[in-house]
Amino acid sequence: MTSLYLDRRETALKLEGRVLSVYIDGRREGSVPIHLLERIVLRSSVALDSGMLARLADAGVAVIAFGGRFGRSQAIVLGATHNEAARRIGQIRRYDDPAYRQRWSRRIVIGKIRGQRRLLRGALARRPDQRHALTKAVDAQDQALARLLAEPDLGVDQVRGVEGAAAAGFFRGYTHVFAPELDFTGRNRRPPRDPVNAALSLGYSLLHADAARSLQTAGLDPMVGFFHELDFGRASLASDLIEPLRPHVEQWVWECFRERLLRAEDFKRDGEGCLLGKNARQRYFAAFERFARPRRRLLRRWSGKLAAQFAEDGGRRQIE
Repeated sequence: MTSLYLDRRETALKLEGRVLSVYIDGRREGSVPIHLLERIVLRSSVALDSGMLARLADAGVAVIAFGGRFGRSQAIVLGATHNEAARRIGQIRRYDDPAYRQRWSRRIVIGKIRGQRRLLRGALARRPDQRHALTKAVDAQDQALARLLAEPDLGVDQVRGVEGAAAAGFFRGYTHVFAPELDFTGRNRRPPRDPVNAALSLGYSLLHADAARSLQTAGLDPMVGFFHELDFGRASLASDLIEPLRPHVEQWVWECFRERLLRAEDFKRDGEGCLLGKNARQRYFAAFERFARPRRRLLRRWSGKLAAQFAEDGGRRQIE
């Protein structure tokens, strides 16, 4: 299965039998059989009709569209969900179970903090010149982990507080592994104001869309999570699922800049925000596709395990 990234203006998609063809400025530039596609990512204005969206959804192809100058708006068109309703019944019942939400939240936050601590320790070996800042950041992760492990009965709000403190400590160290010309002084978004944040935000968003697709395919509701609060339009369970994978994105973005796949000159300022240039976006998407493949397998496996657990919960309680 493959991904199709479309990032050029005056692009149109047309269905020709069982083949999806790409036209740019009215000229056919390429095609791909629908059965080989897993997702289509739209980063610019692309013309396609409602019949095609229905056909793609029926074939299980996700369409992910980023809108606005900074990709701030996002829409995901997914295929039909799994037919077993017991999975979603079990999911909702687990949402109403405070003990389950507490255990889930603690588990995913521990996974995230361990990943960020691992990244920082690797950075210490590569950047001994930044030992002071990185050591302090590692200490912040150690303190957060120690509290989560020593106090297993922390409520969800308390776990969120520990996670927030650990994340702040992480970014205070993470900023020190990047070149000064990148002007990366901390996490910011909507819009991202520097090259590192622009690369991070896009990576998080793409992985989040993959998580939503995996959950939907497994028959779960991506909107109903257990750690992230429910909010209008937020795929909270997808946000939960990628929490332990955020350090993977952070490691990958650091490698992209360290290996000069991305450079400061690849980005441009637009008002208050920072945008990845056209040529660099092509490199970014190609590299992300290689990075994402094993993470997508993880997301599918995690979604499948959750679905099996929730199906058992929903089915058993219905019988009772």
